[in-house]
Amino acid sequence: MAGFVYIVTNHKRGTLYIGVTSDLERRIWEHREALSPGFTSKYGCTRLVWYEEHGSIGTAIQREKSLKRWYRQWKIELIEGLNPEWRDLYEELW
Repeated sequence: MAGFVYIVTNHKRGTLYIGVTSDLERRIWEHREALSPGFTSKYGCTRLVWYEEHGSIGTAIQREKSLKRWYRQWKIELIEGLNPEWRDLYEELW
């Protein structure tokens, strides 16, 4: 089963949340709808600004854990390497 690592935010260079899922479209929709209380709903992190697909969920989980240890500036550089305008990539998933 494939896995995805993703970053959502509330606005450009705002609060960052890194997550992992096997169903990216569903998971981002859940963040956008604030379906579960927690960090993303508390801080309004609904904008998908970066994601990466992996061949297995295990590999995706390893990458997520690695990214969570990165300095904030490295995460910003990762996002801006793919998405310099910080546009919401959710609509591009279709």
